[in-house]
Amino acid sequence: MRIGSDVDLHALPPVTGMLKLGKGSAVEPEVDLSGHWLDGDRLRIGRIRIGAGATVGARSTLFPGARIGKRAEIAPGSGVTGAVPAGRRWAGVPAAKSGKAAQHRPEDRPPRTRRWAVVYGLTALGLTLLPALALLPALAVLALFVRGTRDAGTALLHALAAVPVATVAGMVCYALLILAGVRALGIGLRAGDHPVHGRIAWQAWATERLMDMARVHLFPLYASLFTPVWLRALGMKVGRGVEASTVLALPSMTTVGDGAFLADDTMVASYELGGGRLRIAESRVGKMAFLGNSGMAAGGSSVPKRGLVGVLSAAPKGAKAGSSWLGMPPMRLPRAAEEGDQSRTYRPARRLKWARGAVELCRIVPVMGGAALAVLVLAAFAVVAARWGFPAAVAGGGVLLCAGGVVACAVAVVAKWLLVGRFKAAERPLWSSFVWRTELADTFVEVLAVPWLAGALSGTPLMNWWLRGLGARIGRGAWCETYWLPEADLVRIGAGASVNRGCVVQTHLFHDRIMRMDEVVLEEGATLGPHGIVLPGATVGACATVGPASLVMRGESLPAGTRWLGNPIAAWQPEKERDMRKTEDTAK
Repeated sequence: MRIGSDVDLHALPPVTGMLKLGKGSAVEPEVDLSGHWLDGDRLRIGRIRIGAGATVGARSTLFPGARIGKRAEIAPGSGVTGAVPAGRRWAGVPAAKSGKAAQHRPEDRPPRTRRWAVVYGLTALGLTLLPALALLPALAVLALFVRGTRDAGTALLHALAAVPVATVAGMVCYALLILAGVRALGIGLRAGDHPVHGRIAWQAWATERLMDMARVHLFPLYASLFTPVWLRALGMKVGRGVEASTVLALPSMTTVGDGAFLADDTMVASYELGGGRLRIAESRVGKMAFLGNSGMAAGGSSVPKRGLVGVLSAAPKGAKAGSSWLGMPPMRLPRAAEEGDQSRTYRPARRLKWARGAVELCRIVPVMGGAALAVLVLAAFAVVAARWGFPAAVAGGGVLLCAGGVVACAVAVVAKWLLVGRFKAAERPLWSSFVWRTELADTFVEVLAVPWLAGALSGTPLMNWWLRGLGARIGRGAWCETYWLPEADLVRIGAGASVNRGCVVQTHLFHDRIMRMDEVVLEEGATLGPHGIVLPGATVGACATVGPASLVMRGESLPAGTRWLGNPIAAWQPEKERDMRKTEDTAK
């Protein structure tokens, strides 16, 4: 890789090394710089070039061979298929010109210092060590329980008995560390443009990293009755009756109105980069508003009161109350809200709140299961070391971990079938035991199966076998890089089909607080490009291709052998595809 001076790189670089970043360029969080994807049986690989002073917005995807000109700007959530001229702003999927880029004169660029580079580096190291620090109380509890035991068998039994207390101690400690960190970093945080090498920018960056870590290590707290309480404790202004899932936000810059709904993986008031500066601004999700899965509300924008911003979409600036928006860039969506039983959507009885709370308390069970599994693996390691020596235990450690991973995946499968059974196309209100049980089953996947093994199985036959165990119908030779098949029984992936990294086979929608489920089909040889989402009721025909960062709408049926790209999708123009191939060949 060739990286120029004064580059702000806030996303992972590609494993191919085929990346060039010009002097003073900026790449915001969660940008896909991989430069490769599987298109049917063809692996597309190309170089990515980002010119001097250019900016690439959060959650954008740069296709193989993409070239961003000097001082150009790519809007968040865009998909760049080819070359972007210097000094222009491009937006959307596929990205197209939308005006001039913000001008950042080199002489106005704030200075960078070695001191702040060291501060960022040490902070990154400290954040990496935070989970280990949170384990100390849990280890102390385990030590207290096993102290005084006379033999290994008794010690193991005492350690397993300590798992529930140790798990609670570890989670509480981690939550307190996150809470203290976010609140401390929020002191003096204010809207505006700030030098990247400066206190306020560092605070915003570190806060967002902590919020992202919390979504992973404190996953059972999210999409629950406790989530609004947790977000308020972090400093976010959250109204009554709010439903929030794994939202990523700067708490002090975010306001969520009464009755709003934030779906999975939403991004609100995230910072922006450019010209050596970091910009933060307040963002608001209005009363009774809905922000869909992977939806974004950038700083300075808002989701309007009673409005809707759909899946994989961005909130526009200046949207009117009650309006609905979809896509990148967002376009107005005609829509009438559907009325359901208010006692099961917005105004539940107290008994339902108690019942839901009881089910959600059970989400700590898979966390305890992971802790118990760790104790058993360590015990097995100790037995091997005692009988055959420490070198033999080290050599066999991988096998022991794999065995633990197999157990974790099997437990997640059993939990799904016991808690939910087989998913069927249906509608269920938010305040129903079915919805709560699906969230509990998903917790077994996210905190038990994925960390232990499933997260490392992308694109392997083992991933297919495990997903089949959850109920998915996956044909021979299919390539599946994602485990995000929320209702696996409703997914059918044909033989030889390809589902790339970051994809969601979205078999349910949750607007108006009603869970609507339907089947999604990818027929034989079909392709879903990286970060693509297919909504319920859709069918991708045999050997059809949906390009990266694309959205297949609910109920759409794509003919066999066709090619599609966009958010939402449109026909992938042959001339544009030829241009992309030419760009790839030139990059090679």
